[in-house]
Amino acid sequence: MRNVLSNVQSLKNIPMALDKNGIAKRIAQEVQNGYYVNLGIGIPTLVANFVRDDLEVEFQSENGILGMGPFPFEGEEDADLINAGKQTITALPGASYFDSSLSFGMIRGKHVDLTILGAMEVAENGDIANWKIPGKMVKGMGGAMDLVASAENIIVAMQHTNRAGESKLLKRCSLPITGVNCVKKIVTDLACIEITKEGFLLLERAPGVSVETIKKATAGTLIVPVDVPEMSL
Repeated sequence: MRNVLSNVQSLKNIPMALDKNGIAKRIAQEVQNGYYVNLGIGIPTLVANFVRDDLEVEFQSENGILGMGPFPFEGEEDADLINAGKQTITALPGASYFDSSLSFGMIRGKHVDLTILGAMEVAENGDIANWKIPGKMVKGMGGAMDLVASAENIIVAMQHTNRAGESKLLKRCSLPITGVNCVKKIVTDLACIEITKEGFLLLERAPGVSVETIKKATAGTLIVPVDVPEMSL
């Protein structure tokens, strides 16, 4: 069952919780030189804006582009150049375009080093639910199931709790599962967390956020080391 946070403020009322750009900035620190990276819809698309300039990284979108750059400035958008979420993007020098079959061949063939996805729920064993809410119309799951089935390094970008203050980091997912035992790391507005066999391992906390706040906002098993440093952004 979901953990209803009776004594925890909602996300928007936690003073120093990270915003979407803060989450993306922290995830960008996980990107290494030479990586091929797939960016999911939502917060993950912001990661390209914060990768260090001295790194050579290729961002891939399953609609058929390799070599995505940051979002364009207002007035410089190209309506024909979009990502899988239908957002206008830029292309770096040397970018290539191809059909979706080749794109998914890259994904299924495990040629992507890092996949960054959004999620509605993550379980302590690494299960992820990010494609469907029962009772609501879904136009399609997109590439989500291919990505979680094929990727060996998945980082999730998400809010720690929902609008009702309920934890989204659970013992077991309550929503339809997209993939099992696949998530390696989670970056939320409150913390950076690693998935282990024992549960959620708290690695870092957002600036100004206490360990106690993270404990109360986490429904799954949370492992807390003696010293939990603040994120360096």
